[in-house]
Amino acid sequence: MIKFIETTIDELSAEDRRLVDEAREATRRSLATYSGFHVGAAILMANGEIVTGANQENAAYPSGTCAERSACFYAAARYPGVAMRKIAIAAWTRNHASDETPWEECFQAMPISPCGACRQALLEYEHLHGPIEVILYGRDRVYILPSVASLLPFSFTEF
Repeated sequence: MIKFIETTIDELSAEDRRLVDEAREATRRSLATYSGFHVGAAILMANGEIVTGANQENAAYPSGTCAERSACFYAAARYPGVAMRKIAIAAWTRNHASDETPWEECFQAMPISPCGACRQALLEYEHLHGPIEVILYGRDRVYILPSVASLLPFSFTEF
């Protein structure tokens, strides 16, 4: 059983709210030409910096990348050796809205979680530097998990 805290955006700490807001804003930089599913991720580094990423799609699928890997790979390249402390993830789509609906109103009602490839990539950084708290944003609910490992049971970290 996955242990997590369920809360709302209004109940988050100022630090967590800022990280979620950065992830939400990052969704605006996604290139979701084919899926229409805009995902953003924001990582809080141990040095206090926040690094963001967004999903990037192209016709040569699967050569695009997810928001979570975009953010963690950039974070590791920008701040080598610096631990990632938290990641927030947000997503929206216009599937149930008109083209005139503001993007802020199109966020998923329930949180989304990273795909398996992103979970493994994040887990390897967690294995190097310690736990990375995971904040999954949804309009109606926010889930907070203590680590990436809690999203990936039976994971492997011995290579």
